[in-house]
Amino acid sequence: MYELRPEYAGRLLECPACGRQLRAGPAPGTGQPAASQGDPAFDRDVFLLRERVLTIRSKYEVWAADGTPILYVERPTYPLRTLVAYLVGLVVGFVVLAWLGGVAAAAGPLVGPLVMLLAVPATAFVFVVVSMSLRPLRHVTVYRDESRAEVVLRVLQDQRVALLTRTYTVLASRGEPIAKLRKTYIHNVVRKRWYVEALDGRTLAMAIEDSIVLSLLRRILGPLFGILRTNFVLVRGADQEVVGEFNRKFTLLDRYVLDLSADPGRTFDRRVALALGVMLDTGERR
Repeated sequence: MYELRPEYAGRLLECPACGRQLRAGPAPGTGQPAASQGDPAFDRDVFLLRERVLTIRSKYEVWAADGTPILYVERPTYPLRTLVAYLVGLVVGFVVLAWLGGVAAAAGPLVGPLVMLLAVPATAFVFVVVSMSLRPLRHVTVYRDESRAEVVLRVLQDQRVALLTRTYTVLASRGEPIAKLRKTYIHNVVRKRWYVEALDGRTLAMAIEDSIVLSLLRRILGPLFGILRTNFVLVRGADQEVVGEFNRKFTLLDRYVLDLSADPGRTFDRRVALALGVMLDTGERR
């Protein structure tokens, strides 16, 4: 038995006596840490995400802090099926617009203009619903390596049509759900945020844009050639305790750092944190 500092709780360590890899237990009174027990790939505080370019699928290589590759991530885009969904949405939208035009013409000079005024938003609504209904679900799969022989994590898109709120289910390696990710589109108008929820609906953490001032500048000026790149802070609790950051590095290519050093006890599940990091990029089209 060895007495260790609290920051070693839950980590894989080498026994100085026998040389075996053993996982350190929690500090007395703290309970078991929630993070990724049993899989050394998630047994760390810093993840480096590098998106591959010139690929049809969204692909990421996940590295350790020392540059060692540890995981491989894919999220399909289905460009042809998405294009077909948009075309069908346009066709249905124009049919609805033509029908409303006929209704307006037959309604007379008083009601007709009102019908035409409502025709444009109605057509846009039909286009959005039809195109989203036909678009394929884009699930995220995290593999052990590029061979894609072993799945270690999945993020399932829960619904095709999401006008106000979209949710995702995070599955562990054996397929059991471990958390929910949720974003509400109306929040993105001012400051982007994502919620991490337990399966019973409790909010476990939140990822929010790093600054309200920078958020407003990004809405007005855009990314400004990467100078106003979108970074997120991971917080939890009523006092919004910071447990990590998700930052885009200032490079021409997409490079991200998921840093959870502010949570040395690893009470925030690293599997869920990595899933959140991938969605903060692909889910926000950054």
